[in-house]
Amino acid sequence: MTRTEVEHQSSAVANRPTWLVLSVVGLAVLIVPLGVSGTPVLLPAISADLGARLESVQWVVNAYNVAAASLMLTAGVLADRIGPRKIFVGGTSLYFVSLVAATLTSNVLVLDVLRALAGAGAGAIVTSGTAIVARNFEGQARASAFATIGMVIGLGLALGPSISGLVSEVAGWRGVFAVQAVLVGVALVGARLLPSFAGQSDGGRFDIPGAVLFSGGLVVFTVAIIRGPIAGWGSLQVVALFVVAVVLFGAFIVAELRTANPLFDLRLFANRQFLTVNIVNLEFALGFIGLLLALPAYLAVTRGLSSGMIGVTMLGLTVPAFVMPNVAGVLVRRGATTRLVLTLGLVLMSVGAAISLFTVSADASIVWLVASMIVTGSGVGVLMGVMDGAAVATVEQSSLGMAAGMFNTVRLAAESIASVVVVAAVASLSRSYLTDSGVAAAAAQRVGDRIASGNTDLGLNPPAASIIASSHDHALHGLAALSGLLGIVTIGVVLTVMRKSSDEH
Repeated sequence: MTRTEVEHQSSAVANRPTWLVLSVVGLAVLIVPLGVSGTPVLLPAISADLGARLESVQWVVNAYNVAAASLMLTAGVLADRIGPRKIFVGGTSLYFVSLVAATLTSNVLVLDVLRALAGAGAGAIVTSGTAIVARNFEGQARASAFATIGMVIGLGLALGPSISGLVSEVAGWRGVFAVQAVLVGVALVGARLLPSFAGQSDGGRFDIPGAVLFSGGLVVFTVAIIRGPIAGWGSLQVVALFVVAVVLFGAFIVAELRTANPLFDLRLFANRQFLTVNIVNLEFALGFIGLLLALPAYLAVTRGLSSGMIGVTMLGLTVPAFVMPNVAGVLVRRGATTRLVLTLGLVLMSVGAAISLFTVSADASIVWLVASMIVTGSGVGVLMGVMDGAAVATVEQSSLGMAAGMFNTVRLAAESIASVVVVAAVASLSRSYLTDSGVAAAAAQRVGDRIASGNTDLGLNPPAASIIASSHDHALHGLAALSGLLGIVTIGVVLTVMRKSSDEH
């Protein structure tokens, strides 16, 4: 950058309208988790309205997640090169157009494509939004701003299913996309008022091979995860997909090490804090996103709760996830290190998993389940309050977009994989319990698939219903055990790897 550009950007930060920056970025970012957690609720209605099979309509969700995860890194580099506001405006524009078009289509394949475009816009919004916040806030104000963004993400993930369900009952699934379009439209208008920052590129060529290899590898890997439960993990199709993904990722690493202007500077992983926060993403995805998917069906099958009561019970998980990011922000402002706050969040999640593992069952008091949800949700909220800021806090200004892109790519990819794994586990355990109890394989397959899709209106007789309840108990215990174990391992990583990180000095 020239000296004039540096002075202009310093002036922009000094005179930044902080309320506008945080409001606009927060509103746009809110739509992204709403799309992640709220869209699955719409699948049965979309399937019925468009006459599509549930398997094909699942790509309404998968296309969004794959596109967002695979393009975040590219969006991050472009934000560094041409300025984050331009990418932010482009992402919100693409998201807005795709939502409006989605309300008008009557073809499931067209809807899948539109959701992929929305995912691409989502990737641009989150990555450039993170860079905008990082460049407009400094010191403790930056920590508070990222705590607010974390709270917004938690709010979107937590309330997505409830909001989508309520709006769809009143205005149909198209109404959900229409409401989201209005919110994105407001953010788009506000985005044009944000301070402009010049790109900080060194003028080198854009790494097109790296972008293609990384996006291709992530797409193929995600498709393999999605197809695994359907075609069989040992099938030639799935094995071939995994092999292709490994080859593409390997080629990506080689290409990045050889190019002078990599899409992702692998040296960022030498940054202890950046590496650690990306690892924490794995526990966050399994321990929170997994529960968001598994608990509603569990409560319906094992407790017989209505949709309204399920929503009320889920507040035990979602309210702490919404409130605690601000608590994390307060801790940071009072001198707590990132290492300490991350450890606190992981400890709470592990304790919540332990409560679920050792006390929760279909026959036990629901108080234990709610207690587990509150403790787990509190840990999730603490992590949300510091993770985004920690990912870019020790990264050079010129690499903010790249770092934000990689962090959010890992987060969304982990959430997508966790979602598929949890759904597949519940379906597999249900089928296994039914077949072991003498139910015909075909019938067990149908019931397992309906449970995996979130359909709990199974019409089962009491003995079969009891078997399903037991399978849900085992599935929840398995999820809790895995989450607790991963949480303990991640705590060890945080305490060890971040021991000499910059925030400890």
